[in-house]
Amino acid sequence: MIDLHTHSTVSDGSDPPGRIPELAAAAGCRAIALTDHDSLAGLSEARARAGEIGIGFVSGCEISCRAPGSASMHVLVYFVEDDDRPLAVELDALRADRHRRNLALADRLGQLELPVTYEEVLAVAGSEAGMGRPHFAQVLVANGVADSIQDAFDRYLATGRPGYVPKSRLEGPDVARMARASGGVAVLAHPFSLGLDGPELATVVETLAGSGFGGIEAFYGRYRPEQRAALVDLAHRFDLVATGGSDYHGVVKPDLTVGTGQGDLEVPDSVLDALERRRS
Repeated sequence: MIDLHTHSTVSDGSDPPGRIPELAAAAGCRAIALTDHDSLAGLSEARARAGEIGIGFVSGCEISCRAPGSASMHVLVYFVEDDDRPLAVELDALRADRHRRNLALADRLGQLELPVTYEEVLAVAGSEAGMGRPHFAQVLVANGVADSIQDAFDRYLATGRPGYVPKSRLEGPDVARMARASGGVAVLAHPFSLGLDGPELATVVETLAGSGFGGIEAFYGRYRPEQRAALVDLAHRFDLVATGGSDYHGVVKPDLTVGTGQGDLEVPDSVLDALERRRS
């Protein structure tokens, strides 16, 4: 069993990077990937801890992109490093844009007369580098404006809601190209979040496969067995690797556990070998 989708305090998770391999080992995982949003900053710490406890480690990140018929498409990139290769350089630009967006989001929520300040959100996030909408949601919950993080998104922060502030995004093929140039491989994360089904989703996946994607996330922490089976079929149809992971965030998504998701997730070990072969 492996888990190829987790987050730490470097982005919007609640556990430090070194804690993620520990949780994976406790769950019985053979390998773990750290995939923080727009950042590779936690990889060194997580890799070192994974080595200490004897669990395989996969370096990665998660990047938001534009997609047809959807406000956002998320792409997981594996086997990348925090160096001067193309993807790492692009992530620097994305983090600068994230900072701009966070400032604009704090201003927007203030205009809505909601009790949240940039300073409060920064205190929750711990750093500006990893700060994002989930941290704004946590402050809204703490200040009694929302009942839960999901409620905060549904009422204020999600696409189309009063507090939403867009951010610049790459196209999926751009990410695939930079991933390959950096020694990595791109995978479509949680495909049903695109809001597409049937032929429409198949068309998008076919396009991504043709642009250099290596896989789609079929074994996802919150998907039902029949959804996972449908995505595995889609992966086979377009010669992609059916990957998977929990999307663990700690207290931000308390229903998801490293390795097992909501309790029934089991990503096959063979997925990692199949992804490795897509790097060449």
